[in-house]
Amino acid sequence: MATIEELAERVERLLLRHQELQRTHALTVQQHASVAAERDSLRSRLAAARQRIDALLERLPLVAPPSSTPQTGVDDGADAGATR
Repeated sequence: MATIEELAERVERLLLRHQELQRTHALTVQQHASVAAERDSLRSRLAAARQRIDALLERLPLVAPPSSTPQTGVDDGADAGATR
């Protein structure tokens, strides 16, 4: 059976451990709040960036789809003899 001194020592260790865990918990809560604030800031910045991109996309002109005959921009010489 444990003596009073042994029990007192164990209680003292438990109290120290409890205080250590309380400090760790407080730091964890603080870090969580910091990370949550950073996340909210990043979400806000992302939403603003999306709005700017959407506004830029709306300003772009519509481009007609390409025709079925490709235009290479190279003269094949078919009309070269007609002008001579």
